[in-house]
Amino acid sequence: MSALTGLLTTPDGWPITGGTLTAVDATGVQRARVASGSDGRFLLDGLPAGPYTVIVAAPGHEPVARSVAVTEATTALGVLELARAGGGVLPAPGTWTIDPVHSSIRATALHLGMGRIHGRLRSFSGQVQVADPLENSSVEVVIDPDAVQTDDETRDGHLRSPDFLDVGAYPEIRYKSDGLRKLDATHWVVDGVLTLKGVSAAVPLQVEYLGTGPDLWGGVRCAFTATADVTRDAFEMSWNQSVLAGLLAIGRTLRIEIDIEAVQNQQN
Repeated sequence: MSALTGLLTTPDGWPITGGTLTAVDATGVQRARVASGSDGRFLLDGLPAGPYTVIVAAPGHEPVARSVAVTEATTALGVLELARAGGGVLPAPGTWTIDPVHSSIRATALHLGMGRIHGRLRSFSGQVQVADPLENSSVEVVIDPDAVQTDDETRDGHLRSPDFLDVGAYPEIRYKSDGLRKLDATHWVVDGVLTLKGVSAAVPLQVEYLGTGPDLWGGVRCAFTATADVTRDAFEMSWNQSVLAGLLAIGRTLRIEIDIEAVQNQQN
């Protein structure tokens, strides 16, 4: 007897717990059935050598089937990915309101050229206007810079000062899209303008669409992730300290990482 081993994950690498894997032989007889563990790993054992179809399913995900030839030794299936159900369904046209409780905006800067400092902008609001065709859609977000948080009160106070965000003079950060370009079924580029400290500059977002589906409160949600690189100097946040020749205390580029859940407005 032999066995099949592997790992069950989402396309972005998260393990799927409790997924069902069924091994069916060439005559259509079920030979083994197991559930993936908390780490997504599984073991289908007690299998005679021969050809099998492995059927994989998990709640909230699209099922898949994989053909495999089992030998006398243990056969590794590797990583099996299950796409989220509804992941290929685009959001319906209309207004979708960003849910800040289940969304986040994070910024990362290099420290001394090697370490990383992470911060969050904890207060924001916005809407996504989904159009048909989707390329005509738009997004607008307003961020409160006073809500910046890096888990250090002294640093947070400095970030709020005129050296950086200058929240007393500029109480809002705005982002407004002016175009949407499709790369493939799940990846898009949002072209838009970021207004920060009174300066407006183009900042494209690299967006991945994660899917649409029902939530716990009877609504419908869609989810996205996005990344962007922002040059501090472009927005008059050029404060720095030189450690060595050519080495600055804080990197000039901020890596922005965004996770968004948006709720479909009821009138849609």
